[in-house]
Parts: sequence; structure tokens; C-alpha cells
Amino acid sequence: MLGLLPVQQASADVVVELYTSQGCSSCPPADALLGQLAKRDGVIALSLHVDYWDYLGWKDAFANPAFSDRQRRYAAVAGSSMIYTPQMIIGGKDHIVGTKGMDLADTIAKHSALPEKVTISAKRSGEAVMVRAQAKGAAPGRMVVQLVQYSPSESVAIKRGENAGRQITYHNVVMGWTKVADWDGKTPLSFDTTAQGDRPAVIIIQEGLGGPIVAAAKVN
Repeated sequence: MLGLLPVQQASADVVVELYTSQGCSSCPPADALLGQLAKRDGVIALSLHVDYWDYLGWKDAFANPAFSDRQRRYAAVAGSSMIYTPQMIIGGKDHIVGTKGMDLADTIAKHSALPEKVTISAKRSGEAVMVRAQAKGAAPGRMVVQLVQYSPSESVAIKRGENAGRQITYHNVVMGWTKVADWDGKTPLSFDTTAQGDRPAVIIIQEGLGGPIVAAAKVN
């Protein structure tokens, strides 16, 4: 089992995005690490499967080219032309290799200690989701509000490619990532949206589509 230091309870949830692939032989340890992280309070752990390793002989059933594009936007904002798996992006800002448990714990602790820029709540009634948010102090600027739905656990028997013969369990597998609103933060945000089906959901508010995440909340 990979080691992961205790995460201090944050005043706001810290979003950790793991970019992974069923066709990547280096990814299973990071997938397992995300599984540990998914159980922690104060953290929203999400697994985004990319499609750029599908050519290696196994097509990832959860891969979405939009997730590959999202990872590329993060790289562009960071001034890099390289994307890779497994990669974790914390708070929409810090990039680390997805198997580095100590670095991950330190980075989450750093984000947990940051002052809140935005308060947020998200309540669900059936498929209706009520979103409320308010900037604390000066508004961060143009922000996008996104609805993310995920499957808590998916077990896959991989028959070809680099992980052939392995049965791997993936955690908090993102099945949909949708922009639902723009917001300038100057006035309180209040709107309703829809989360289809019964999959768990989170609301993420971010500076642009590749910038820092300023607030996130699980939909309760």
C-alpha cells in the first residue's frame, strides 16, 4: 500500500484530479493512491481517464477526449507542452506525479491552509441541484461553474495492452464534466441546474477552464 500522510481538515474542500489511463502501466499505483484519498474528509478526489494511450492496444472504457483537452489546458497555463499519466493536479494549480504520496500530502496541506476566496453550497432534490456561492473580499475575476458527476467505484478486467491480465479498481471515475454557468463574483451566485441520474456530483468553481479552483462542494 502506498503511504499517504494524514490530511488536515480543510475549511474548504481541496480538489485533486488524477489523469490516468487503463492502458498506462505506471498508473495502477496512482489509481490505488486516489482510492485512499477518496476516503478522506476535506478532499474531493476525481479520476479523469484520458484517451491518448488507447493506441497501445486497449481502449479505456472511461476515456474522454475532453479530459485530455482539460489536461492540455492545465499544461498550457503552466507553460508546458507535455502531458503525461499518472498526473495529479491539486486545486487546479499544482502539478505532481500521481504516485508521489508525500508530495501529494504536502500539497494538499498547502491548499488547505489557503484563505477561502469563495463560499459555496450545493443542495440536491432529485435531479435538481441548487447552487449558492459568494465571493469573500475582492472577486477573483471571471469564473466558470462546473458540474461533475462520477462513479464511486469501477472494477475492470483489462485484457490487452500494458496492463493485460490485471483486474483494476478505479475510484471516483468522472463520467461527466459540464460547464453550467459563468460568474464574475461581484454579486452572490444563485441558480439551479440538473444532475441526471443518481450518480454523486460536485460543483467546482474555477478561474477560467485551466486556472486555479477557487471553491468546490459535494452535492448533498
